[in-house]
Amino acid sequence: MELRRRQFLHMAAGAVALPAISRIAWAQAYPSRPVRIIVGFAAGGATDIAARLIGQWLSERLGQPFVIENRLGAGGNIATEAVARAAPDGYTLLLTGQHDAVNATLYDKLNFDFIRDFAPIATLIRQPLVMVVHPSVQAKTVPEFIAYAKANPGKISFASAGNGTPPHLAGELFKMMANVDMMHIPYRGGAPAVTDLIGGRVQALFISALLSNEHITAGTLRALAVTTTTRLEALPEIPTVSEFLPGYETSFWAGVAAPRNTPTEIIDKINKEINTALGDPKIKVRFADMGGTALGGSPVDFRNLITGETEKWAKVIKFAGIKPV
Repeated sequence: MELRRRQFLHMAAGAVALPAISRIAWAQAYPSRPVRIIVGFAAGGATDIAARLIGQWLSERLGQPFVIENRLGAGGNIATEAVARAAPDGYTLLLTGQHDAVNATLYDKLNFDFIRDFAPIATLIRQPLVMVVHPSVQAKTVPEFIAYAKANPGKISFASAGNGTPPHLAGELFKMMANVDMMHIPYRGGAPAVTDLIGGRVQALFISALLSNEHITAGTLRALAVTTTTRLEALPEIPTVSEFLPGYETSFWAGVAAPRNTPTEIIDKINKEINTALGDPKIKVRFADMGGTALGGSPVDFRNLITGETEKWAKVIKFAGIKPV
């Protein structure tokens, strides 16, 4: 009787262990066919470049093509929904970013829940914005700008690359924390916004260092501050906004995520390779050329970033009454 009991327990334990062994074996064999990384924006932008850099690295390291697929539309929502509905097998990934954390509140009806329906893998890059003004603005520091804005409520206009874009949200966060009244002027992209700022048709703009550095150096734009909590190596003399408005921080960030229920073993395998890539000097230089910093970290780190950013921008969107166009 005791022998039969031990045999039964041994068989039961084996049955329980079998799925775990199968998952580990599956992860070890992953990938056995091409993997798609879906990007919600056009080729050539920062998000797309980050995806292609990491995709090339993963292709070389894991022996299967990691193919970048651009699916444009609805502020990135078309791409995000496509991945949310994909099989959770590691063969369809999402190049996600700040836009997904913003869209969770910006759009009233989405066919997915960004936090619920995705398994974060790793953060790739963080890119700061620079607060710049036209030289005619009578302010050379953030405190002077705040005082100038308060003395001229509603008379200062700040440009952006469009409703709900990082430059727009950076401006609205500034308005909320500094308690100033500025008029938002949306453009179809960052380049035309910079052009009109240089022409003096708007007074302020929060824009990427990549788009602004040349004009700052030439003196056609004046940099007041950067939006990250630490100063930029490329602009060490420019203070951060948070030095004057404690707690202020905004930046463009991007990372890789998978559909929820993707096996943990596959998530961890991709995470390990991405973190190795982000430690490579060539990748660091490419990201620095884009005005960004390689991040990395664990899936838990990335989930904490996503959760915090989603909550943060929900408050700003509701405060400013931002609606998609």
